Amino acid sequence: MAKIRNIIFSTLVVILAVLVFLILGQGGKLPFSVIASLGIGFALLGIVLIALTVRLKESKMQKIFFILTGGSAAGIPACAILHNVVYALFFHEKGGGDEAVFFILAIIVLPALFVIGTIGSLAMLIYAAKLKTKSEK
Repeated sequence: MAKIRNIIFSTLVVILAVLVFLILGQGGKLPFSVIASLGIGFALLGIVLIALTVRLKESKMQKIFFILTGGSAAGIPACAILHNVVYALFFHEKGGGDEAVFFILAIIVLPALFVIGTIGSLAMLIYAAKLKTKSEK
């Protein structure tokens, strides 16, 4: 089960990298279907990562980093959708202003937490591999 979780973790990192490079390379001119499918896949893999991490018996620190990564992966598309919904319901007809909370979460806070969780998860995986190698000798 840990191998499956690591594959899902790797897939999350690759999807985020591909999405960022596609958006930056295309100047934001990607079809909506591509962005939506990558976002939905990213969110679903984040949820699966959380579920697998909760089931595994690992150190508390390793679980924290994997749950942080999965939660932020699931939260990025959710906050982007909530930003648009809240704007459409409350701000669109009033002619002024914009909803900033979900926007800042989706663009700044959650991607930063994803990077922190990814780096921490990788560090913990490397540390666990070194401990396993030492114990085998």
